[in-house]
Amino acid sequence: MYRIKRNQIIYAMSALNQPVQRVEDGATVLFETCDCFENQIKSTDTDFETLDWNRINPATGPVYVQGAQPGDILKVTIEKIGIADHGVMMTGPDVGMIGDRLTQNAIRLIPIRDSKAVYEGKVELPLKPMIGVIGTAPAGDPVSCGTPGEHGGNMDCTIIGEGTTLYLPVNVPGALLAMGDLHAVMGDGEVSVCGLEVQGEVTVTVSVLKDCQLPLPLAKTAFSVYVIASANTLDEAVLDATRNLVDLLTTMTHGTFNEYDAINLLSLAGNLQVCQVVDPLKTVRFELNLHYLKQLGITLE
Repeated sequence: MYRIKRNQIIYAMSALNQPVQRVEDGATVLFETCDCFENQIKSTDTDFETLDWNRINPATGPVYVQGAQPGDILKVTIEKIGIADHGVMMTGPDVGMIGDRLTQNAIRLIPIRDSKAVYEGKVELPLKPMIGVIGTAPAGDPVSCGTPGEHGGNMDCTIIGEGTTLYLPVNVPGALLAMGDLHAVMGDGEVSVCGLEVQGEVTVTVSVLKDCQLPLPLAKTAFSVYVIASANTLDEAVLDATRNLVDLLTTMTHGTFNEYDAINLLSLAGNLQVCQVVDPLKTVRFELNLHYLKQLGITLE
């Protein structure tokens, strides 16, 4: 197994990034990650003026996957997520959904005990570790690790956790996979501007899919498939996710299940969900139970 150290980080996903490791198709890779503040916050009285805001949302990597060429799909199976014994949160004026009502910055250090996050000694939250930032290099200009897009990136999607398989585009040779921004637990929306930000380790298996057409990014859990879309507004993201899931159903049934059938099925059985509303682009996911894909004869590699 390959290990990528947490000091091997990038702040933008780009074709110009030099890979820190080359791995074979089918390799298992462990990524050590910093929290989204690059572990700069050590106490609740940390002065915001001392933080380097150019070091936000670092991603560990990138990793070059041998055999991955533009037009392929990189299949990333998330085997395990390990997290530290505490996490950090912050919010304040002009950030998050009620930043207009907040008058000062506030930091919370939150201990993790017995598989629970203990908020202010009062509220215990079951852990649900997830990856906030995961993606491949985009085809064009570099994209900040704080921004989501068709390449993945800062999707902040709560279902991207242990046992999930994520499908990402290969836009450049080797794909250049990187990840970071782990959350010990986070609610859909991420409305304060962060989840429980935590340092950790992620073990994944990477595989290259050839001659495979899927709407990307795409995630699969034990029970459902999720099309993920990011755009300037939630309305645009919803439209993109809906179109992409309709396309998946029609394409993979070779047109025997047409657009009328597909949109009706999504209206009956699909679940449109918000991932986050606080990044430069908004992100949604559209869920459909694998049971319905199986009935249509659709299988995902």
